[in-house]
Amino acid sequence: MKGKLRNPLKNLTKFEWALWACSVTAITVSFFAVQSREYLTLVSSLLGVTSLIFAAKGDAFALMLMICFSSVYATVSYFTRYYGEMIIYLTMQIPTSIVSLICWLKNPGDKGSAEVKVGKFNKIHVFILIPAAAAITAAFYFILRAFGTANLIPSTISVATSFVALYLMALRLPAYAAAFILNDIVLIVLWSLQCAQSIEYISMVVCFSIFLINDAYTFICWTKRKRLAAKALQTCKNLD
Repeated sequence: MKGKLRNPLKNLTKFEWALWACSVTAITVSFFAVQSREYLTLVSSLLGVTSLIFAAKGDAFALMLMICFSSVYATVSYFTRYYGEMIIYLTMQIPTSIVSLICWLKNPGDKGSAEVKVGKFNKIHVFILIPAAAAITAAFYFILRAFGTANLIPSTISVATSFVALYLMALRLPAYAAAFILNDIVLIVLWSLQCAQSIEYISMVVCFSIFLINDAYTFICWTKRKRLAAKALQTCKNLD
């Protein structure tokens, strides 16, 4: 497992290299096209899109990059008065990414693969997730309102989608990518509102649009891996 993590790039397919290259190019071009000087947004975007390439493969290296991305993104959010995003990433995204990293490393795929083992869905997860998400979202609404958070409603919705995605990610369930897709849509709206005030933030809109594409690819990959794992398990049972 450790050897794989030291050399994560060699596990990428040609398609994934192409997807990463196109994503980086789109973000970089949009940043310099408007002569933006908000370089932290560029760093944040590049870290984020790179982490998603490895997330699609179920590689724990993705979570290491995600922790770095979250730190920079929280800083960007602070300066744009998106306190909801800042609080989400500092109190939810970073801690959950650390927990997920530990869980992923403890559940490697077969034969020491760099890919994490896909988790199993349990009905009890729903009974925990729904009330927890509702309670946290309601609490954050009043916290964010007290902080004078810009664009309060979409910021609050972002809390809900982020919490669901992070919860499912820790459980190693493919649905986490679907939840992140919803979160990407919310963030596209959120940063579009900010972009209306300053064109310099166009790279963030492009960033989360690219994230949406990458998260869709992640969902497809994880669903495929889950199906193959189930098929392999069934084959083993038949042999027994």
